[in-house]
Amino acid sequence: MTSAPRAAEAPHPAVAEALRTLGVERAGIAALETALSGPLGEAFAAATDLIGKAAGRVIVSGMGKSGHVGRKIAATLASTGTPAYFVHPGEASHGDLGMIRQDDVVLALSWSGETPELADIITYTRRFHIGLVALTSKSDSALARAADVRLVLPRVEEACPNGLAPTTSTTMQLVMGDALAVALLAARGFTAQDFRVFHPGGKLGAKLTLVRDVMHKDRRLPKVALGAPMSDAVMEISSKGLGCVGVVDADGKVVGVITDGDLRRHMRPDLLTVRVEEVMTRNPRIVAPDALAVAALDQLNSRMITALLVVDASGALCGVVHLHDLLRLGVA
Repeated sequence: MTSAPRAAEAPHPAVAEALRTLGVERAGIAALETALSGPLGEAFAAATDLIGKAAGRVIVSGMGKSGHVGRKIAATLASTGTPAYFVHPGEASHGDLGMIRQDDVVLALSWSGETPELADIITYTRRFHIGLVALTSKSDSALARAADVRLVLPRVEEACPNGLAPTTSTTMQLVMGDALAVALLAARGFTAQDFRVFHPGGKLGAKLTLVRDVMHKDRRLPKVALGAPMSDAVMEISSKGLGCVGVVDADGKVVGVITDGDLRRHMRPDLLTVRVEEVMTRNPRIVAPDALAVAALDQLNSRMITALLVVDASGALCGVVHLHDLLRLGVA
């Protein structure tokens, strides 16, 4: 006799509430996605065009929870190539309006569009013909009516059971800010190298380091000329301590590499007297000096080697990048 399957245990009340919250906020993002296929998409394109053509910065402003979201949007814009700054609306009314220039664009956040603290900023933008983008949920609000571009978000249910605490609404604002930043990033052709300029510290900075910043070069660069005896190659490998030596022709262009492994594989009584071309590996694995260090690490790992020759666009040897240096840097 088979027993009936056990019913799935109900989740802990806190987990159930968390799942409900995620569901409500996911529905808000889905509504936002649908809206972008219609009039909101047209307004979004106009906003990116207005900001992209501005000679100045994006001044982000908002009060309360919208202000907190605005600070994050300003930080994301600034770190992805769009100069941005957050101005608190309360401080703006007491002198910080002077931080807003005529070539700037103001991005004002207010879910209701009726935030009284934004009144002075709105008036200031209209007086001095400063571009104003409204991020709101009410198309007939004071903020929306005054703006040059209106990003009107769909009105949805807040995840707060009482429908009061800004939850779904702030998530939607944040998602729109990310969408603006990424759209502007793509339009500017902002690269990983550009991103590194604004993120020099921590793990992210390490991953965005360029090969040229970590490679061994000049007097630390192990290299021998084509036609040289292997004794020269062994001396370079031993003295530079990188486990390899690049072989170059008369023009300094790479023609091969000799590694510790090559020495072991070719061990014989006359090894030190034969020419380097008899031992070297032709067409070695190389990396460009402007490649990301993480790309070099990926190549080292996939080939199970410990060093790469760094070769410039002309084919000339300009450095060697070693696995140990990348690990010390924190790229892995």
